[in-house]
Amino acid sequence: MAFHEVRFPDNISRGARGGPERRTQIVELASGDEERNASWANSRRRYDVAYGIRRADDLAAVVAFFEARNGRLHGFRFKDWGDYKSTLPSQAVAPTDQIIGTGDDATTAFQLVKLYASGAQSWTRAIAKPVAGTVRIALGSVEQLSGWSVETTTGVVAFATAPAEAVAITAGFEFDVPVRFDTDALDVTMDLERLGSITSIPLLELRR
Repeated sequence: MAFHEVRFPDNISRGARGGPERRTQIVELASGDEERNASWANSRRRYDVAYGIRRADDLAAVVAFFEARNGRLHGFRFKDWGDYKSTLPSQAVAPTDQIIGTGDDATTAFQLVKLYASGAQSWTRAIAKPVAGTVRIALGSVEQLSGWSVETTTGVVAFATAPAEAVAITAGFEFDVPVRFDTDALDVTMDLERLGSITSIPLLELRR
């Protein structure tokens, strides 16, 4: 269905709980050994934003946002405060943060990606929802202030002229996570002070 290019309220998402999820099949053998297989090639993020509601106005904002998205029908942007930059949360975005490709004198379009590495292992995540105005691009470690554009709805960087052969193409950016509500009902409880609360408001990352 349609995706709404609107971000869930930042003041509420800042208190959310959640993170990446993977799906692994584990078979225990008669010997007690295990066989493990990854069902998913990529992770999928889940969040619960109920923890970010602190005031009655926050509750009203969530209800309005939920109604405008028609429950689970339409996707939207969500800021994961623990992982929203091409670099560490404590560092400033730089145009050399992430390698997104290598020039070949022909290709002009490159997908924004973020690399997650630990030891010798790594995983590359496609970034489809960069934040407008935050993307920085460099060719051979030299920042490019023009000659390129980025589509903020897909995360594709397009160059006016194909980067030269063997030139490293890097990028820095902030990004949102494309999500949807994972419920069609909000269970609101009114307390004695009439402030109200919601036990759980689950969000689920949308994958292409």
